[in-house]
Amino acid sequence: MSEKPSVIKKVFKKLWLILNTSRKVFLNLVFFGFVIILYNVLTDDSHEVKVPAKTALVLNFYGTIVEQKQTVDPADAIMQEAFDQKEENPEMLITDIKNVIKTAKDDNRIKTLVLYPQNLKRAGLHHLQEIGTAINDFKQSGKEVIAFGDYFSQDQYHIASHADKVWINPEGAIVLEGYGRYRTYFKAALDKLNITAHVFKVGTYKSAVEPYLRDNMSDNAKEANKQWLDQLWTSYKHDIAENRNLDMANFDETAVGLLEKLEKAEGSFAVYALQSGLVDELRTREQIRLSMIDKVGKAKRGNHFSQINYKDYLKANKAPFPVVNPMTDKVAIVVAKGAILNGDQEPGTIGGDSTAKLLRKARLNDKVKAVVLRVDSGGGSAYASEIIRQEVELLKAAGKPVIASMANYAASGGYWISASANEIWASPNTITGSIGIFGMFPTFDRALDKLGIHTDGIGTTDLSGLGVSRPLNKDIGNIIQASINRGYKEFLTLVSESRGMTLEQVDAIAQGRVWTGAKAQELGLVDKLGNLDDAVIAAADRAGLKAYDTWLVEKELSAKDMFIRNMFETAQTFFPETESPMMSVSNPTLKQRIMTMINEFESINQLNDPKGVYSFCLVCEVN
Repeated sequence: MSEKPSVIKKVFKKLWLILNTSRKVFLNLVFFGFVIILYNVLTDDSHEVKVPAKTALVLNFYGTIVEQKQTVDPADAIMQEAFDQKEENPEMLITDIKNVIKTAKDDNRIKTLVLYPQNLKRAGLHHLQEIGTAINDFKQSGKEVIAFGDYFSQDQYHIASHADKVWINPEGAIVLEGYGRYRTYFKAALDKLNITAHVFKVGTYKSAVEPYLRDNMSDNAKEANKQWLDQLWTSYKHDIAENRNLDMANFDETAVGLLEKLEKAEGSFAVYALQSGLVDELRTREQIRLSMIDKVGKAKRGNHFSQINYKDYLKANKAPFPVVNPMTDKVAIVVAKGAILNGDQEPGTIGGDSTAKLLRKARLNDKVKAVVLRVDSGGGSAYASEIIRQEVELLKAAGKPVIASMANYAASGGYWISASANEIWASPNTITGSIGIFGMFPTFDRALDKLGIHTDGIGTTDLSGLGVSRPLNKDIGNIIQASINRGYKEFLTLVSESRGMTLEQVDAIAQGRVWTGAKAQELGLVDKLGNLDDAVIAAADRAGLKAYDTWLVEKELSAKDMFIRNMFETAQTFFPETESPMMSVSNPTLKQRIMTMINEFESINQLNDPKGVYSFCLVCEVN
């Protein structure tokens, strides 16, 4: 009997030895197979991206155009390319787009620039105008610019309108619907679910939390939103009218006006676009293919015209390892893009600690003589915003001027982190201001009561046991409101001292109200209008620099992460882009609407201010 356990033990030990050995062999095979593949990729010159001698550069726009990309695991990225999987939320970096166009201008191999924006999902008007400026500069080379596609959304058409020729499919369409701000409101649903949303705010126009308090947009919010939306729409119409040599009155802003023109076009949106001067010709995909072959010749493989797409051209002209000369004076650029959250955050989101570290890195670098804080944010945590602003003050105290450069958005917390800069630059169409504070504390006591779930107990103070399953004590609510009031006063004081205005003057243009950059300049919230390049020049001038380099201060990668990232970027050339720009992607409108509603919840849910106090502009985005 005593030998049985020993025998069983030996059997299991042998079984485990076999399993463990098999596991190690399998993992080693996978590992060495992976190494062999990577070695072949890195050493095989046949997969190097090469630009044909006479070709068209196809700017096949996709996804969202951003100031800073969100972090993506490089292994995930290469697996997506290897197995032809689409990115869930693809992004294009605005600086990459501008650099590609600038490089192509002087590249003798590039004979024609083709704009194919059909897969672009979203871009702010400021970014669209920056791309337009780059395209117009490209045209100075004398090279032709052609835009084509099956249909164009409003953002897509803004890019296409800069072309010398715009072609769309005879069954295509262009509809310029204008700008609007429509939100989903939850008040009635919350009431039915017996959820109480305790909201604390300061600012007549601070409408970020209205969906939790109302079932419609307030008159004050409509008044404020209408003003800046009209300004954006006027700017958009001006761009199109100038690019296409049209009259500003040519835009159809009523259903009756559009119907009248559509009837003249026999119900065809493509013919309507042609008759309205929005496009030059209606051409099928085959006609476009043949026309482009006539212009730049046929590709060596396949039946397409000779072309190189955006991603491949970017790879062909981008140094694999960015080199920064440590000996030259520098204007540092720190990008603050996304919601402002507490703590360390990955790129694509602003972290109070992580963004402050980047500013501190610039401050402690002796070669950095000035800093540009590039802001593209609707705000977020008031506490995190203040942590970042304090670093701006420390930079100034160190004798390093700081220029805030606003992109599409720099509102609420985005304005908070900008306010202390020596100068604030914005685009005429930057959405800024929204100087206000709010806090929200939902309780589920009534909903739980209905389910027969109750919370009770005893504590030593009124603050004990504060939570979402108990009603909010009125006095506790007053305490929270007092904290919100103080946060608003601090915001007003910050702007007052930074902008040389009285508290009363700031309060009159604050109250959570949103302004465009052009209007903000009139009101004294912005110093000058211009882009990132203008802000860099201004920073260098303030620092007295005649010769300097720019240095993009980014989160440091470990040596291992840097190697892996560059290795995978190189390996991606193994997996060429297979989709022709003549192919289109479906337009999942219903999915977008559902995601918009989910994002309304997520925008609030992700906030993590330690005091629950926020300066956030949820009304800034247009649709």
